[in-house]
Amino acid sequence: MGEESAGDGEGDKQQLLAEMTLLAKIKFYTSLFLGTTAILSVFAFLFLIPFVVDPAISTILADYDPEPITCMVTETVYAEGLSNCTWASCREGCTAPQTRCHQIFVNYSVLHYHEFRNKGITNLEGFHWDVADRKFLINTEGCGYPPRVNCSVFVKEYGPAHIGKIFPCYYSRAYSEHVVLRYSWDDNLRHLILSLAVPNLLFGISTGVLSYWYCPRCTSQPTYVEEFSNKDESEEEDYEDTDEAEY
Repeated sequence: MGEESAGDGEGDKQQLLAEMTLLAKIKFYTSLFLGTTAILSVFAFLFLIPFVVDPAISTILADYDPEPITCMVTETVYAEGLSNCTWASCREGCTAPQTRCHQIFVNYSVLHYHEFRNKGITNLEGFHWDVADRKFLINTEGCGYPPRVNCSVFVKEYGPAHIGKIFPCYYSRAYSEHVVLRYSWDDNLRHLILSLAVPNLLFGISTGVLSYWYCPRCTSQPTYVEEFSNKDESEEEDYEDTDEAEY
């Protein structure tokens, strides 16, 4: 009976040790995953600042009219060289300098495009354009990446062969010289919120769990213990010790 009890106890210890080892492995790999997530979320946030956050904030400050207005292509220029391509109506890539570019200019009227179509205006000679010869961009940044931004298709639709073309566009109410083909308040706001919330949320959750596991001081309540006795108590103890020594 004693040997069987000892054997059962040894088996329970081995099972408990195996469970503890498994939990330790799970905790280790989970910690590794959370640490990697925290580091990557920091780099992702730093990457998103110039490419998403800053353009989105600039777009909000520009205060684009959410309803498309009426635009007409007036001039297109094909330029080569860095000095001649200080700006472009469309760029595939937002970081590399452009040595070849298309520069498109438009006139626009603040008359909304659907109202222009409903009026059935065909003679544009007497039509009043509110602003003339403004730089025309494919979107608020003037650049992007395929397949969302395809400059070849853009130039075919608004290039030299389409001088005088009437089409809907968006203008900035804060900066009248900003005219773009594509704009969406909802998309811009969604991208801004996601770029701010997701990396910071992942970083906060990861560091919070790791702090809870590996930083006991971060979660435990501070306790204050009186380390030194009261002065009066110490004097009383010294007096009692002196009396005992005399006796």
